[in-house]
Parts: sequence; structure tokens; C-alpha cells
Amino acid sequence: MVLAGKPPPLAMDPTHPLQQLLVRGLGTTTLVAERLRGVTQAWVSSGRLDPSQASVLVEEVLASLRGENPELEKHTERQMERNLDHLLQDFGLARQRELDELRGRIDRLEQQLRQRRAADGAAMSNPSGASAGGSAPSGFADLPD
Repeated sequence: MVLAGKPPPLAMDPTHPLQQLLVRGLGTTTLVAERLRGVTQAWVSSGRLDPSQASVLVEEVLASLRGENPELEKHTERQMERNLDHLLQDFGLARQRELDELRGRIDRLEQQLRQRRAADGAAMSNPSGASAGGSAPSGFADLPD
């Protein structure tokens, strides 16, 4: 319904959730920018922040909201990795890279064990080269960590 030449107010279509999300996201970003500007102005007025620092702070935060701050993204990613590591450690779980390292270590130890058994088997089957007492296997003490 058009009143006095004015278009009808825009309403969000409930059948388009992506549109709703986009509009709400833009509104939230705008609200954050306005509040940030207000807070930084208050800090400048109270002398807690220099005006040039305030503008730099606002621009950095807005750039981060737009996804234009790779340093912050990297820092956030590293922080998330550390938090995830601590969480998994608290639960007693291992990360995939730790499991891969352990598998590699097990493979190396198994290979050394097979080589040692093959060498011991060759020494046992060739009594002419072996001393009468022979030497007992040293166990795993000389295997690397």
C-alpha cells in the first residue's frame, strides 16, 4: 500500500535467511562502529586517549570487522590454537600432528627392533663367528627416544 507517494517500508522476507543474516550483520557492524566512536571520543575528552590514537584505534577495529587486518587474524588464529591445545590436553586427547609424530617414532623403533632381531638371528645361525658366551641383547636402552 502506497501512501502519499511514499514507498512501503522495507520488510525482511522471512523466507530468505541469508538476507536476514546479512542485514543483521551490517546493522551490528554499524552499531559497533558508532559505539566505538562514542567511547573513543569520551576517552579523548577525558584525556585517557590522544585524538590520533583514537582515530587509529577506530580504523584498526573497523578494518578487523571488515576482515582487512591479517595481523589480528594471525594473532587470533594462534590464540585459538593455543586454547585448543590446552583444552585437548585438559581432556587427555592428542592432536593429529602429535599422533603422526608418535606413529613415526613407533615405525622407527619397530624398524630398529627388526634389524636387531635379524642381526641376532644371523649371529645365532652362524656359530663359527660368535663367541661361546655370546652377548645378551641389551634391550631397548640404546634405542633413541
